[in-house]
Amino acid sequence: MVFDYIQKYPLRTKQILGISYEQLQSLINCARQRHQEIKTKQEIRKIRVNAAGGGRPEKLLISEQVCLCLFYLRQMTTFQVLGMLFGISKTEANDTFDYWISILRDILPASLLEQVSNNESDLLFVQEILTNFRL
Repeated sequence: MVFDYIQKYPLRTKQILGISYEQLQSLINCARQRHQEIKTKQEIRKIRVNAAGGGRPEKLLISEQVCLCLFYLRQMTTFQVLGMLFGISKTEANDTFDYWISILRDILPASLLEQVSNNESDLLFVQEILTNFRL
């Protein structure tokens, strides 16, 4: 699995995910904390039929799920291949990515283009600047 490989060879994390191993660990901790906040809010509003902790256990740890999301963003592979690499189905890979990308968008700063996308004049200005600095 990809996460096991990264744990074994932490210096290769930048090549695989685009961030250093230390940045990955920090991001996982922030994402885990945000995940717990979301689950706590959901639990307060939930009407329980079954006891907490019931249901099918997740196949991937939180750190592996965050790694899956980052791996997809870096490599842009199909969800079929992503599922094979992480030992899950393509549907579960897609669902995992969709869940964690929203959390990563919350905890990470937006890119310059995302920040100005609502204002067309700002967007055109930024696009012109970026075009002039293209190598």
